[in-house]
Amino acid sequence: MKGVFEAENLAINSASPEPDPQKRPASILVHACCGPCSIIPLKTLLKGEAQVSGFFYNPNIHPYSEFKKRLEAVKTLAGYLSVDVICNDDYRPSGFINGMKASVSPGLRYPQKGERCSYCYLVRLEETAKAAKANGFDAFSSSLLYSKYQDHEEVKRLGVDLGEKYGIIFYYEDFRAFWQEGVEESRNMGLYRQKYCGCIYSRLERHSEKNKARKAVAG
Repeated sequence: MKGVFEAENLAINSASPEPDPQKRPASILVHACCGPCSIIPLKTLLKGEAQVSGFFYNPNIHPYSEFKKRLEAVKTLAGYLSVDVICNDDYRPSGFINGMKASVSPGLRYPQKGERCSYCYLVRLEETAKAAKANGFDAFSSSLLYSKYQDHEEVKRLGVDLGEKYGIIFYYEDFRAFWQEGVEESRNMGLYRQKYCGCIYSRLERHSEKNKARKAVAG
């Protein structure tokens, strides 16, 4: 079993009908990057007859306090939706950072966004694929497919490659049309909503942008 199972694409900001739940794989393990971004993918997939579980594996998140907040948000969401979540709560950022540095262009102080994001996708999707295979799921997917800030084509490409590597289906569905719905539901649930993507580099970039904005206002 390998390759990609692609639902009927949902156009961004359109009223396209949802894919037929009966055409989804029988069981799907969904990588959960955080609570808010996991709401729509999990709720959508739970509407059908598929067995759906979440998988928290995010060694990219920095610092530890942020990691704990996102982990707790996923656990809280799991309680709301009555869905099982496999949580890898080991906090080991050094391995992730070293791996990223080795995978991107040399000589840069900070890895560029596109390159570092590809590595970040790869690490988390690969662990999800392995967990899905080991636990007998038919397919794996990710809450990254909900975010309008992520590179869907890159996530899909990596998912397909990993599906072929580990002999399991990568399930692709575009959930971005329901971005605002997910935002509102996360607020209603009181879930922690993060202010940056997750890794130390995105955190540094956020602070840099805030500082530039302050200086611009100050004149």
